[in-house]
Amino acid sequence: MQQGIIQLNKMKFYAFHGVMEQEKNVGNVFVADIKIYLDLSKAAESDDLSDTVSYAEIFDIIKTEMNIPSNLLEHVAGRILRRIKTQFPKIEKVEFSLAKENPPFGGDLESASVTIIG
Repeated sequence: MQQGIIQLNKMKFYAFHGVMEQEKNVGNVFVADIKIYLDLSKAAESDDLSDTVSYAEIFDIIKTEMNIPSNLLEHVAGRILRRIKTQFPKIEKVEFSLAKENPPFGGDLESASVTIIG
């Protein structure tokens, strides 16, 4: 077995997640990172996409879920993690991080983020 990680880094989305009315109306930039842990030994030998997980399909799932407004980053991240693990049972573990750039609460910070591991 060859344990491996497929990563998609710094995916950017414009979405409407947040508790404040301004966030729901104006939206914001969100940055997502995902690490997918799985056995890559078969794909390393076969050179066949069916022996791994398509990162294009992973991106499409994230993009679709990012288009559904939610109050909490935790909720969005949890939905994404559950959908990916359900759709791709060969995945052993997922680490998904979602950051909101310049959150509107009067502090000087680049982003606020959550990471869910499952």
